[in-house]
Amino acid sequence: MIWNKIEVMVTDEWVDVSEYSDIRININEHGCVLIQAKNIPLKYVRLMTETDMTDDKILVLSDTWERAYGDLSWRTPEYQRIMPWYFAVLYNEKIHCFGVKTQPNSLCSWQIGNGNILLNIDVRNGSKGIDLKGRTLEACTVVEHEYSCDEFSAVQDFCGKMCDAPRLPKHPIYGGNDWYCNYGNNTFDKIITHTKRIVECSPKEGQQPYMVIDDGWELCHHDNGSDVFFNGGPWRYCNGNFGDMKELADEIKDLGAIPGIWFRPLWTIEKIPEDAILRNDGIKITLDPSSPSALNIISNDVSVLKNWGYRLIKHDFSTFDIFGKWGFETDKPENEIIFSDKTKTTAEIIKNLYHVIRNAAEDDMIIMGCNTMSHLSAGIFEIQRTGDDTSGKEWARTKKYGINTLAFRMPQHNKFYCADADCVGITKQISWEKNKQWLDVLSKSGTALFVSIAEDAYDDEIRKDITSAFKKAAVNMESSLALDWKQHCIPQKWKSKYGTDEYDWD
Repeated sequence: MIWNKIEVMVTDEWVDVSEYSDIRININEHGCVLIQAKNIPLKYVRLMTETDMTDDKILVLSDTWERAYGDLSWRTPEYQRIMPWYFAVLYNEKIHCFGVKTQPNSLCSWQIGNGNILLNIDVRNGSKGIDLKGRTLEACTVVEHEYSCDEFSAVQDFCGKMCDAPRLPKHPIYGGNDWYCNYGNNTFDKIITHTKRIVECSPKEGQQPYMVIDDGWELCHHDNGSDVFFNGGPWRYCNGNFGDMKELADEIKDLGAIPGIWFRPLWTIEKIPEDAILRNDGIKITLDPSSPSALNIISNDVSVLKNWGYRLIKHDFSTFDIFGKWGFETDKPENEIIFSDKTKTTAEIIKNLYHVIRNAAEDDMIIMGCNTMSHLSAGIFEIQRTGDDTSGKEWARTKKYGINTLAFRMPQHNKFYCADADCVGITKQISWEKNKQWLDVLSKSGTALFVSIAEDAYDDEIRKDITSAFKKAAVNMESSLALDWKQHCIPQKWKSKYGTDEYDWD
């Protein structure tokens, strides 16, 4: 790719890079963008190139910063629209893909329209410009490719080109997660009942199911609809509904499942060193992921969960806790973020946090990222929650978030990580006619399959359907695809190794 213009932002305006003699931007033969700056608080670099793809003749598919929020689709371009990490263009019966390799040292996004393609490279440290002090930052590596095949195969292959070394589970991922039946109102006994049902529905031979204990077990869990809501640390203790988390892990294992557990690493009410604090909202403290003291706390927390016997860790909320907003809230004003380590970019700090969790978990634990940055976690975590929460209360939410993310982020499955489009929330509040279809499309997708089974919603029909779904999920890791994803945000026609199915989501 030939870049016609390179601009930088130091204050609040874009200017040509030539305006600053102390800033050097080079792109090597591999497409790596190398940035040098000395004594200048650099915020952004923007690369621009021209394109002959006209706006009225193209369709564009883009990605999202962390989870998808039911808003992914093939659409006409909007020049002001920010497209995180990568995008694909359907033009003249060819697919043109543009992106950056995974694990960049900057937060990268794209824009297309008006005859231009822009790559925006955010090298800030929190909300401030970074002083690189003369060091050369390998900000990102640009990747592009043109395809003549179908759209899904093109985007899937391109995801493989962006991620050189994905870290994938060695076996299919399926089982239970209690969030959408308990919503935090969980106990030791409820988890055991849930585990027994998961094991009852699982194949007797081959890969065992997981049983993931979600939010609600922690010492300071409070959620009564008031301002006292809290679901953070400390993580070395459980509340009175559980008693002994090691004993619970042992019982789950004895029943024939693999124990998994949820935690929120960056939020606590525990007294911690001042240099470990990113922000303090009264007694609720957000840890600073750039602080060695905070990272030591997080590493020790993961070690505790590991020593209790849990072999899957689902860690949540870290993107929200750092930025103070969700990935879709691009129009919301930015919060001030001041890290204690001012020598690294935000992307470098977040990647290091992920590596600390990975290293503490070691190789015998599977890591699931939820509300973690997709492109930064690929190659570090085995599983990524690719969409916002489904539901055990509202079918419309599962339809919007679950099915959309399953379809449009499926090309990342087995290329970045094992994709998890979230659970089937099995309750009396959602008709089984609808949920059964969600269970079916997930079980044939090759992605992770988790179910939440309410104690009063388990009957012979549901047991048989889950058993059938688990039989597929326990052996299949081959991606399915949505045949009508160009026409519909919530695709109805799906193709998998089990054949072609059409679903009625309404």
